Amino acid sequence: MKYQVQTSVRKISGVVNLPASKSISNRALILNALSYSAAPVQNLSDSDDTRVLEAALRSNDTCFDIGHAGTAMRFLTAFLAKIAGKWEITGSERMKQRPIKILVDALNQLGARIEYLENDGFPPLRIFGSHLKGGILELDGSISSQYISALLMIAPTMEGGLTLRLKNRITSRSYIELTLKLMEKFGVSPIWKGNEIHVPEQVYRPVEFTVESDWSAASYWYQLLAFCESGEIVLNGLEMPSLQGDAAIAGWFEGFGIQTICLDTGVKLVKNQSIKPSRLFLKFHETPDVAQTMAVLCVGRGVPFHFSGLETLKIKETNRIAALCNELGKLGASLTEPREGELKWDGKINPEQVEQLPVIETYHDHRMAMAFAPLALTGRPLLVNDPGVVSKSYPNFWNDLKTVGVEISEIP
Repeated sequence: MKYQVQTSVRKISGVVNLPASKSISNRALILNALSYSAAPVQNLSDSDDTRVLEAALRSNDTCFDIGHAGTAMRFLTAFLAKIAGKWEITGSERMKQRPIKILVDALNQLGARIEYLENDGFPPLRIFGSHLKGGILELDGSISSQYISALLMIAPTMEGGLTLRLKNRITSRSYIELTLKLMEKFGVSPIWKGNEIHVPEQVYRPVEFTVESDWSAASYWYQLLAFCESGEIVLNGLEMPSLQGDAAIAGWFEGFGIQTICLDTGVKLVKNQSIKPSRLFLKFHETPDVAQTMAVLCVGRGVPFHFSGLETLKIKETNRIAALCNELGKLGASLTEPREGELKWDGKINPEQVEQLPVIETYHDHRMAMAFAPLALTGRPLLVNDPGVVSKSYPNFWNDLKTVGVEISEIP
């Protein structure tokens, strides 16, 4: 199934109830379980990732199929490593291609016993949960922050606690900071100095916790406004300042004429002038989840760019670097990868390469669908393949688009 996305609207206004933050929800679920709280986490994300993780934590089963949910795979691997019993975790074919060796090696070094059921270094896994002993563990700081977060969240439960020494440049520092801040809310006191994070052996405290709305989801509404001549959008549930690193986009979009105003219920985005930067240089080490939003925006608005800090994009739901190059190529843009973790476009469009009605492949990646859909505001209709993939993080995305005048038609 495909969706045809189109609109003639050039000014939009509306009120949107954004989904809860998936990143906060998934961490809060693990921390809530580690605190043995009887109270549920409030305002949980209704994304696939969160529902899969919540179901696993509530289940009495010993085998879990987490589908495409990478966060659930990583967080559950660490969580189950400290829960006595024999467990198995598997997932989709794509999940079986996503590496997990770094996390497994680290956990085994701390006393866990984890085996690979098919290919070395990749799910599915068999986990023999047991008592873990902490100590000092060295990790490459440029690895996925989810590996580091998975270890940090169980660190207080290890005998003697855990000290992580992070070598090289730390990727996605904001997500590690998010994990530590949430741990503090559940009564644990980590210490981060330089490239060393020390978490003493401690006991988590049950607390009542409510999840804030998702700044990654907000990026698509900023993008929609950036393609419009003018408009106002109220995004309920967002917080400023926020625990989420993606809140940095509020500053980035000022260059596209969008002002962010704090409200009691969330934020209001206002665009009264149609401007754009002549060229855009952005570093995504702390904000990798909004890289697709910004790349599509720049091509749609004709803004040459050079992005860096994209090292982790190749091990997401798909290889997002390759996916962006393929799909933006259908719009006539030839993107290059000057170095590992970089993406560049010179601002030139090849007319012979432009497809009149491009079919955007989503590669089982929710962010591909949501980053490309706003292009309809440029007056260009497009087709989005496998549109249901948005359920991974923003199930109501297509319905929300309709409320501001975007036409969504189902194509068999």
